[in-house]
Amino acid sequence: MSTLTLVVLAVTVTAAAFVQGSSGLGFALIVAPVAGILDPGLLPVFVLAAMVPLNVYVAWRERASLDVRGAGWITAARLAATPAGLALLWLIPDQRLGLFVGLATVLAAVASLAAPAFTPGRAAFVGAGVVTGLTETATGVGGPPLALVYQHRPPAELRSTVAACFLVGEVASLLLLFATGKGNPADLGWALALVPAIAVGAWLSRLVHHRLDARRMRLCVLVFALVSGLVLMIGL
Repeated sequence: MSTLTLVVLAVTVTAAAFVQGSSGLGFALIVAPVAGILDPGLLPVFVLAAMVPLNVYVAWRERASLDVRGAGWITAARLAATPAGLALLWLIPDQRLGLFVGLATVLAAVASLAAPAFTPGRAAFVGAGVVTGLTETATGVGGPPLALVYQHRPPAELRSTVAACFLVGEVASLLLLFATGKGNPADLGWALALVPAIAVGAWLSRLVHHRLDARRMRLCVLVFALVSGLVLMIGL
């Protein structure tokens, strides 16, 4: 990895950690398209590994607002769908993975922008868990389904629950990826090297997360995801 690539990734993950630490979503939506443009080989292990320390921090910071019931249903469904997400990696050629990430990102962003207000129930939790298990294991992007479920809930509930669900799912996906030979140990090293950048973004989010207009931030994240996903698709 060149110095320029490392610098771009560091700036990207700092911004992404700030956005997700503040609004509860956005890290993978921001990082995955950029990583795919710079080096498709970074997907999905780098994105998954980089999110682990961030989600540990956010889940602990706002643990009092965790939706235990929703997190339980989502996590169960997400773990059940993880092998199918791994199957996508075997079915999609490496050179097409970036295109798949871009398409998945665009579709998820459009769905999130268009979704009407609703009160989530068990079916919504299970559906979000299944889709997240598929897309996060294959691409590192799993936030949009969870954002759809919790987008109309209090911001602290969204942040804490999404972080907890992500954390369990990321560890499960990483274990499965490495157990089946689809994980690159070097990507863990790059994620570890960028922990300071992630920490800076997380620390900055601590200064504003309780004052942030979460709906406006959510809109900015999804618009960015839409644009970056399109760039990734066109670039391939």
